[in-house]
Amino acid sequence: MIPAGFALTVRERVMIAHSFKGEVFGPAQRLHGATYVVEATFHRPELDGDGLVVDIGLAHVVLQAVLAPLQYQNLDELDLFGGQNTTTEVLSQWIWQGIVDRIGTGELGSGGPGLRGLSVTLRESDVAWASFSGPVGG
Repeated sequence: MIPAGFALTVRERVMIAHSFKGEVFGPAQRLHGATYVVEATFHRPELDGDGLVVDIGLAHVVLQAVLAPLQYQNLDELDLFGGQNTTTEVLSQWIWQGIVDRIGTGELGSGGPGLRGLSVTLRESDVAWASFSGPVGG
């Protein structure tokens, strides 16, 4: 559960191609492209000494770095997913984990240790999106 408190969201785009295995996916079993709007929302119960959730510039840099291996790629050809269907839900969790790993290595600066939650939302369109959320830090 995400704690009560403050949140900061940064947004980027990533353009990918992929296909799915399984009849449930209908025509999406064929190779197709998607441009996702990716939102990373950082949560903390109290602001840091500078009145911030986290440095917004560093948050953008981290999100861009996590998305970089996906940009303009056919996800079916990447070993990153080991043949798994790269659904919006799967991608949101993968991006979440990439950001959490970077929080752990200090890439969000002094604000990183105070974070308690992270949500990642991938918007496929203005009417469909999926998210993954979880706790981070102390």
